[in-house]
Amino acid sequence: MKKPLILIFLILLTDQIIKIYVKTHFYLGEETEVLGLSWFKIHFLENKGMAFGMNFGDTLGKFLLTFVRIAASVFIYIFMRKLVARNENKVIIYSFALILAGAAGNIIDSVFYGVLFSSSTFFQVAAFLPEGGGYAPLFFGKVVDMFYFPLIDTSLPQWLPVVGGRHFSFFDAVFNFSDAAITIGVAMLLIFILVNGKSFSFKTQTDAEK
Repeated sequence: MKKPLILIFLILLTDQIIKIYVKTHFYLGEETEVLGLSWFKIHFLENKGMAFGMNFGDTLGKFLLTFVRIAASVFIYIFMRKLVARNENKVIIYSFALILAGAAGNIIDSVFYGVLFSSSTFFQVAAFLPEGGGYAPLFFGKVVDMFYFPLIDTSLPQWLPVVGGRHFSFFDAVFNFSDAAITIGVAMLLIFILVNGKSFSFKTQTDAEK
């Protein structure tokens, strides 16, 4: 269980370092190119709910989503411990470790950021532990997103019917390091299941198999 926990810790540490830096150095909506690349940008925004900049309902929806995230994370942690005890395939274990780390990273934002930071605006950078208190109560913080990959950003050809001349962009989602960890973990898990088919199981290995 030691190595999966180290992976989870490193993901959480990286995620929070990036988020805290962006939160305390960028105005809301501020955007900058990374290494001068037009298709790789840091674009700071916050969302009240789901991954990739999406929102989920109002105040009640926000609270329920945070509660579901916490409950799911506890379940994943318990399940992952059982997988380790059963000596399950490492791909499965690390897939759940990535998912757990990503979920926990966004939970930290939702639970604590409202208390720890002042509000980010289009004209003011947030402060850490402001004298007047944070921008929201415990459990009602916003999730910080920043990675933006507009791989295609162009105008459609004029000769196309109806949509000709309109602006078109591919992959407008803005996400964070935790979202990426969850996505990679789910992808690894699905690929493993598809490749191994019916051989996928959670049975404990016998001593002869170890």
